Amino acid sequence: MSTTPPNSGGGGAAPEAGAAPAKAPKKKIKRTVARGIAYVKATFNNTHVAITTPAGETISWSASGAAGFKGTRKSTPYAAQKAAERAASAAIRSGMKEVEVRVKGVGSGRESAVRALANSGLRVVSIEDVTPLPHNGCRARKRRRV
Repeated sequence: MSTTPPNSGGGGAAPEAGAAPAKAPKKKIKRTVARGIAYVKATFNNTHVAITTPAGETISWSASGAAGFKGTRKSTPYAAQKAAERAASAAIRSGMKEVEVRVKGVGSGRESAVRALANSGLRVVSIEDVTPLPHNGCRARKRRRV
């Protein structure tokens, strides 16, 4: 029978504090993609812009809140423009030249985000509205009365 107390974890001494080798931080992979897809999601409260490769790997992203806007100013077209400019500049640094734009949602930042992507140096190949529309699926919420 063993004389080690239960819950001791078995034999062997515990490693010393400085003995374990430190893990090297994972190096970020630099992708160079000439063509991509820009997803613009414009909600009533915020606008998100994500630029990906055609396979769906994210190159850059930004949002009105990440661009420094808080509260009701996040839902403005100017905030959406700034978010799109930030995402586009990061995508251009990784070698992107042209994008297909897919817009989703009904927020006020839809047009200004697409315009900002075009003005920042990316060539907009196509614009597609991918807002989900029900074909009489689930019952809608009751109407808000103010």
